[in-house]
Amino acid sequence: MDFPARCGYFPNMARPAPAPPIPAYALYGEHRDFPDVLHCEEIWDRAHRYDWVIAPHRHPALDQVFFITDGGGWVELDGARRPLAPPCAIWAPRRVVHGFRFVEGTRGHVVSIPSAEVAAMAAEEPELAAFARGARVLAGSGELRAAVEALHREWRAAAPLRAPLLRALARALVARLARAAADAGRAPGAVEARMEAFEALARERMAQDWKVADYARALGYSATHLGRLTRAHAGQSPAAFLTALRMQEARRLLAYTLMDVAEVGYRLGYEDPSYFSRAFRRETGLSPSDFRAPYRAEG
Repeated sequence: MDFPARCGYFPNMARPAPAPPIPAYALYGEHRDFPDVLHCEEIWDRAHRYDWVIAPHRHPALDQVFFITDGGGWVELDGARRPLAPPCAIWAPRRVVHGFRFVEGTRGHVVSIPSAEVAAMAAEEPELAAFARGARVLAGSGELRAAVEALHREWRAAAPLRAPLLRALARALVARLARAAADAGRAPGAVEARMEAFEALARERMAQDWKVADYARALGYSATHLGRLTRAHAGQSPAAFLTALRMQEARRLLAYTLMDVAEVGYRLGYEDPSYFSRAFRRETGLSPSDFRAPYRAEG
């Protein structure tokens, strides 16, 4: 039974202590930075040590490319589970929560690029900057596979001019991924970029009682313009978009952390735990505890 059902709601009661956050690593399972331009390893190198399950986590200062050639399984990107059908590529920007359950024996590579390097690339190319902001799964190609394998060969070598060559190969790989996304019709345009700014601000202010007018003012729009923007991009009013964003974050916290249901609500600006539970059920059809149950069973 969750907190509201046990205790009801008392406005002056003490809030529960924060639960551990979603794990953040340098490389998965490691907290020390790697002393190199970037890192490239085979999927087998790390996945087999964890029984082919990489638990949900995030990297505060790394952007990652996964290229799967054989095997498969599924990837979870910010709460959305997607199947892996090789050959395929996954782009996971920094801070995006991601985890994997690989088929045993899955083959491929993972390239970890310092986010500062990606930011430097993006500063020169607006299309690349638009691509790099969002997580995505793309169909693989011989061109992408060759780019990843060339980078891996150079990373393992101890040849002269290794660092500039690795940077050039990483730039080429990210550019090829951005091109593949554009060819698939998934590259964000100007409207998407404005929506991403709205979403970033909404995530930053999620726990505060900001109204649509507050967001519009902060973004330099009128409330009417912000409404047109969200309806054109998401088919929703700004208020509905903000609610959906809160519920998305609620699903992440319920799935990936041990926070009490009430604490999840507090993190999202719901002062009344019972109101949070009702709002969550209204959006998902499940209570927070019922939504969380399958994730606990998997653990």
